[in-house]
Amino acid sequence: MARRKDPIIPDVLLDQLLAGGDAKAAFDQNGLLDQLKKALAERVLKAEMDHHLAGDESGNRRNGYGRKTVLTDTGAVELSVPRDRASTFDPQLIGKYQRRFPG
Repeated sequence: MARRKDPIIPDVLLDQLLAGGDAKAAFDQNGLLDQLKKALAERVLKAEMDHHLAGDESGNRRNGYGRKTVLTDTGAVELSVPRDRASTFDPQLIGKYQRRFPG
């Protein structure tokens, strides 16, 4: 008998994400998928800032967030992009002047 593969994302986690809501609504604009894109992008940007500041001995540090609206396949998503005091942070996931979210 064929053995069933384990899912990439466990069913328990998917149940928590959907939390009794309509599964079709997850695919709507500003639905669960767009919220996940936003959350993951912001987490990556924060990690990029951590890496940027890790080796900096000049006293450069975080300086709040800027807002940036990027276009995705499903519509516009507003991101909070971290800033640093020296303005030397150049994000790699979504560049300074990039307006389209890759993929």
